[in-house]
Amino acid sequence: MTEQPARSLARLRPGRGAPAATTHTADRAKPHRERTWRTLSPLLRLLILTQLAFNIGFYAVLPFLAEHLGTAIGMAGWLVGLVLGLRTFSQQGLFVVGGALTDRYGVRPVVLTGCVLRIAGFAWLGYAEQAWSVIGAVLLIGFAAALFSPAVESEVARQALRREEAGGGSRTHVLALFTVAGQAGAFVGPFLGAVLLSADFRVVCLAGAGVFVLVLSGHLWLLPRHTPGRAVRRKVSGGAATLLRNRRFMRLCGAYGAYLLAYNQLYLLLPDEVERAAGSQAPLAWLFALSSLLVVTAQLPVTRWTADRLGLRRSMAAGMLLIAAGFAVVALARPAAWTGTAGLLPLAGFVVLLTLGQMLVAPAARAWVPDLADDGRLGLYTGAMSSVSGLIVLAGSAGAGSLLDTGLPPAAPWLVLAAVAAASIALLPHRSERGQRSTAR
Repeated sequence: MTEQPARSLARLRPGRGAPAATTHTADRAKPHRERTWRTLSPLLRLLILTQLAFNIGFYAVLPFLAEHLGTAIGMAGWLVGLVLGLRTFSQQGLFVVGGALTDRYGVRPVVLTGCVLRIAGFAWLGYAEQAWSVIGAVLLIGFAAALFSPAVESEVARQALRREEAGGGSRTHVLALFTVAGQAGAFVGPFLGAVLLSADFRVVCLAGAGVFVLVLSGHLWLLPRHTPGRAVRRKVSGGAATLLRNRRFMRLCGAYGAYLLAYNQLYLLLPDEVERAAGSQAPLAWLFALSSLLVVTAQLPVTRWTADRLGLRRSMAAGMLLIAAGFAVVALARPAAWTGTAGLLPLAGFVVLLTLGQMLVAPAARAWVPDLADDGRLGLYTGAMSSVSGLIVLAGSAGAGSLLDTGLPPAAPWLVLAAVAAASIALLPHRSERGQRSTAR
């Protein structure tokens, strides 16, 4: 079945049936000081809590997977890397599939199917002892996320847009709450997994599966069969070819990919530099905790401040400049080769600036997608942004890693990524108003 949101989106977009005066500027002129959560619809609350639960279950298992594969199962290092890479590919690379299925069948069946597959994948992983079995389990886990993540993200964006047009406040406030929920889950999940790991990795996996059993049960009961704001079911036109010809959307994907490439240096450049400065990677956990706590505590105030002053393009541009500054801080300090606390301070500055940039970029990018998507294809476009950006990260991370092995000055990788982040601003579309269709290029 297809649930086509043409009627609702036509009503929501200036130039397609809605008053053109309803814009981000008008929304900012009316301050929304009340708590965003209290004004959300039950569906939006459910979807945001879903993101929290998803990440608790996921991050209760993922941080401990590599160690389990290397020690308990005895996999070689290259095979562990392959397994982790396959998990990322089966998830991020297939987001576009989940988004397209959401457009075709609606949110409820895609989310429920994703939950069932994630439960099966975690249970399978807990009992997998051979390489082929582990690979099968992680592919299933990744594909499950490729189903429900774009379904949830696209529906949050759609409902946030409807709420904004109804005078309920900026959509970026809702998407900021969504980001906070995800970071809170990423923060809580590893603690849950660490406690359960004292028993057994299998217990960790079964606990992760248990979280998704609860999510599945809640959605069977609470997720409406007909999503508010969606019109009658009918076949939607357009698809991947139209998406690839949408230059403004592809430029947004390019800029978002540059942001994700920068963010992924938390897992590549940062650990290498922490090891050099501290002699171990023990401080890395504290830097990750610093990043998560910043998002949980500061995301909403930052979003409220920027919503009153910046549009979507300016928010993303400011965020990329902050990210570039974070890389520049380490690049400037690196020639001194400080160690100990002095060596960690520039890295803490990098994490803070990168996280502040993330707070500006991520909600704005998600909020921009509905303006650029074709009617009835928001799920496809939401998934495609993750998939295209994931390919950029895959290629960019390989390049960043090669910079570590070329004999260049130690500051070179940091300077290159600072330049990439700053240059990505030029990719951002120059107009963010709703109603500017992708065909008007």
